[in-house]
Amino acid sequence: MEKIWFQNYPEGAEKYLDTSKYESILDIFNKAIREHPDRPAYINMGQVLTFRKLEERSRAFAAYLQNEFKLKRGDRVALMMPNLLQYPIALFGILRAGLIVVNVNPLYTPRELEHQLQDSGAVAIVVVSNFASTLEKVVFNTDIKHVILTRMGDQLSFGKRTLVNFVVKYVKKLVPKYKLPDAVTFREVLSIGKYRQYIQPEVSRNDLAFLQYTGGTTGVAKGAMLSHGNIITNIFQAKWIAEPFIGDYARARSAILALPLYHVFALTVNCLLFLELGVTAILITNPRDIEGFVKELKKYRFQAITGVNTLFNALLNNENFKEVDFSALKLSVGGGMAIQQSVATRWHDLTGCNIIEGYGMTECSPLIAACPVNVVKHNGTIGVPVPNTDIKIIKDDGSEAKIGEAGELWVKGEQVMQGYWQRPEATNEVLKDGWMATGDIVIMDESYSLRIVDRKKDMILVSGFNVYPNEIEDVVMLNYKVAEAVAIGVPNEVSGETIKIFVVKKDESLTRDELRQHCRQHLTGYKVPKEIEFRDELPKTNVGKILRRILRDEEIANRPTH
Repeated sequence: MEKIWFQNYPEGAEKYLDTSKYESILDIFNKAIREHPDRPAYINMGQVLTFRKLEERSRAFAAYLQNEFKLKRGDRVALMMPNLLQYPIALFGILRAGLIVVNVNPLYTPRELEHQLQDSGAVAIVVVSNFASTLEKVVFNTDIKHVILTRMGDQLSFGKRTLVNFVVKYVKKLVPKYKLPDAVTFREVLSIGKYRQYIQPEVSRNDLAFLQYTGGTTGVAKGAMLSHGNIITNIFQAKWIAEPFIGDYARARSAILALPLYHVFALTVNCLLFLELGVTAILITNPRDIEGFVKELKKYRFQAITGVNTLFNALLNNENFKEVDFSALKLSVGGGMAIQQSVATRWHDLTGCNIIEGYGMTECSPLIAACPVNVVKHNGTIGVPVPNTDIKIIKDDGSEAKIGEAGELWVKGEQVMQGYWQRPEATNEVLKDGWMATGDIVIMDESYSLRIVDRKKDMILVSGFNVYPNEIEDVVMLNYKVAEAVAIGVPNEVSGETIKIFVVKKDESLTRDELRQHCRQHLTGYKVPKEIEFRDELPKTNVGKILRRILRDEEIANRPTH
């Protein structure tokens, strides 16, 4: 450890975590199975999967990969599915076979899918039939030799399975026609695999567990090489935040998993941390269906929920959400993007639980900083660096920032990736002597809490003044007639850039003049948006991050060039 930022940690909070307890993620898995075999591990669409059943089915999956596909240690296997019971079965099956998981966003276009499969060199893929037509278009341009096909309801009981698969295919028509003649079914893999010998491989902390591709919001998607050691460290760091809230007082602990498990935040915090804690994870397959999501929430007394700002906001804007039972809720965690103050306040007012904001990035497994255990009120910061993490803040001139000065956050710790898969130049751009340059602009205050000012590349330059979109968006969201807002910089001959905001209305009576006047009350002149565009919806990633890049590219394309 080179720089310790933990002097002001609350009394009793750990400054250093011993992560040597586990040699691999398999050790965490085996411990969870041993300690609570008959506790529900996952619930999806009302179907319970106990830890014992998870062990049996993931073992069968691993044995099939070892014996039928003849996959060898280090081979990559892609997973392309939303939150279904099949996901943890396949995930732990792949890891138990000594292989590397390549998580794929099921909503990828054929071009995006082809890039990721080609780049990773994956030799097998598990895909839900809803997205098989996308795979069909590109599979022959990749190294994929084996396709495992599953349907949405395949891990449900017979009656429910038949009904769900029928509705998905014939009523909702969510399964476009496809042709993958050599594919084997998920159910076939499990039925054959349970009769094959499984041999647990020797796996060390330095072995790769995941090729976790960056979200693709900036440039071409790259595979962050995350080892078993990277992930184990981050599980301990996430546990440092979560355990004091969830506690160890009940065997009925449950958590809502609405974020897709193929996303790194959900993967580490939702899937792997909750496995280590023995928490029952309630999988939400389609969180964008807010009505259906709220109906599901009403069925459970849950202790924890994780989300992004847009998800919390969407729930709060649903009338039926106030009927959910929040009496057991101890932990609400926000990540992926900044939590807006208005959303945090409304969430606390309704649920009685504060949103604990965490900060991270794919390349850091992902957790870097979070609110310490005794800080429960949302204050706009991302808290302090988690234990076992060094940071420094670098200004544009290369010098280190002082308290209160803005600069780019650099991170060093056991959770930092090994590099980008087969991209040494890209790796060298962000990894320097073990330090990861995050590309995020932060300020540290006297209590060593960090405040994200913005992404370096999202900063708007107005007549020489730095304007950070997050500040503009927070102010706009204070207007109760606004549902969502995003700010970008657009080219301007006079000032270099001006500010444009895109707004989704909550109240149709909202006007541009009204909103501009609202901004003038809270922002200095050069920060007031010059352009306001109302939209029915904003472009987002599948995780719910608003894509500023798409809006910025549209604006540049539609403006005349001189």
